[in-house]
Amino acid sequence: MDTMTKNTIHLTKEEFLNKVFNYEKNPEQWKYEGDKPCLIDFYADWCGPCKAIAPVLEELAAEYKDQIYIYKIDTEAEMELAAAFGIRSIPTLLFCPMEEDPQQAMGALPKATLKQAINEILLGKKEETK
Repeated sequence: MDTMTKNTIHLTKEEFLNKVFNYEKNPEQWKYEGDKPCLIDFYADWCGPCKAIAPVLEELAAEYKDQIYIYKIDTEAEMELAAAFGIRSIPTLLFCPMEEDPQQAMGALPKATLKQAINEILLGKKEETK
């Protein structure tokens, strides 16, 4: 077991309903429950690309710790949650801004792409062209 501090937060279904979206209470309409935007990583322990992206998500969680949450949901343990969001391939990332509907991205995206998505989708910042 590594002693590195984990910056990402593992969620159970119950925590998801309280911190992200209570789809049992609001099945028809997305209503984000969090106090800052979040990125959710739907993963499984046996998934190679999931393992590859995990350290990148840890780095981003540390980098953006005051601005966003990065949650992890084990699709093996939380099959109902994965099914509720139609997760068919992993890793699948769900970007949840404060006021808008979530956006989904599939696959182990490079760090630069993830940072751009966090900045644009979650923080509403447009990237400046250099």
